[in-house]
Amino acid sequence: MVIEIDKETMKAVQESFKALEKTVKIYLFTTTKERCLYCNEATELFNIIASLSDKIRVIKIVDDENKAKEFNVDKYPAIIIHGADKYNVRYFGLPVGYEFGVIVEDIVHASLGRVDIPGNVMEKIGRIDKPVHIQVFVTPTCPYCPYAALNAHSLAIVNKNIVADVIEAMEFPDLADKYGVFAVPKTIINNKVEFEGATSISFLVDKIYEALKEPI
Repeated sequence: MVIEIDKETMKAVQESFKALEKTVKIYLFTTTKERCLYCNEATELFNIIASLSDKIRVIKIVDDENKAKEFNVDKYPAIIIHGADKYNVRYFGLPVGYEFGVIVEDIVHASLGRVDIPGNVMEKIGRIDKPVHIQVFVTPTCPYCPYAALNAHSLAIVNKNIVADVIEAMEFPDLADKYGVFAVPKTIINNKVEFEGATSISFLVDKIYEALKEPI
């Protein structure tokens, strides 16, 4: 696959990146030791993204088991985004199609260190003091998947107890089979609570509390 971004999209992304404040570090994990469908394409894509702003730094990590262990990376390609702080904003697979916009927004949010979330929902998020692992399965052709992906990543930015993984279901079929992913987006929280569809961020927070078995 050759990665191509049309001029109009490039211009729109550059315009979005004008909002960047803090430098964003994108850790791109790839491997040559095992089958990786789109590691080369991911490298190509993030070279393009890095060229669109001097506040974006892509750190390429290839076949480094120690770094993979440090960042808890177990599949490739893996993308981890840090900005104003070190966040658990994680993406596994090649973010193209509808998912490309998710990465663009993630970069902006990580740089700013804030996300526009209603105050009553933000208060609930702030009370989460236990580890939360969100997995959102998506595909590039799903128009509803970006909403679920961005909601999960937004929570990881505003509360560092939350790890949010967005996973390209077709690139990791064994994992999709494990979690019974027959429709996307599908969200799994702490391997306890799961649901399908794009929902509000308030609904997602309520489901986190359900997974933690705490009163809302």
